[in-house]
Amino acid sequence: MTSSARHAAPVLVRSETAATVQDGALSLITLLADAGDTGGALTANKATLAKGSPGAPAHFHTKTTEMFLVLEGSMRFLLGDDVVRLDRGDFLTVPPAVPHAFAPAPDTEAELLVVFTPGLHRFDYYRLLERVYRGEATIQEIRDSSELYDNHYFDSPAWREELARG
Repeated sequence: MTSSARHAAPVLVRSETAATVQDGALSLITLLADAGDTGGALTANKATLAKGSPGAPAHFHTKTTEMFLVLEGSMRFLLGDDVVRLDRGDFLTVPPAVPHAFAPAPDTEAELLVVFTPGLHRFDYYRLLERVYRGEATIQEIRDSSELYDNHYFDSPAWREELARG
């Protein structure tokens, strides 16, 4: 460890006090630890996706690796042009620049632990998603924030086809 490395204190988040935002009619994000809490080491949230949730559209990150642990249910993930299914207990890591998307498998609900490393200040992004859902912000604001939050969205025919299947 270099002398310039930042040291962070342990972060404990009790489930009963964790903030939750609703980013769609069928999706909740529980805010666990943001970059400021962890000295930039990571950002973590829990995603709860109801049956029929569209999940996260096709996107990639340039600065961070995103990791997923399926806590409950089954999920579909786009990885490049391929779609894979993950079930309870399965773990996935997606390095920078790899296109990906995710949604619950058809007719299932799911819960995921999502971790980004290094951490970025993403909690404001999740709050922006909630404001868009509530009609208090626009999709254009999400587009305009792509560099700030390292979310780069694109159209994926493979993911559109997958979602159309169910």
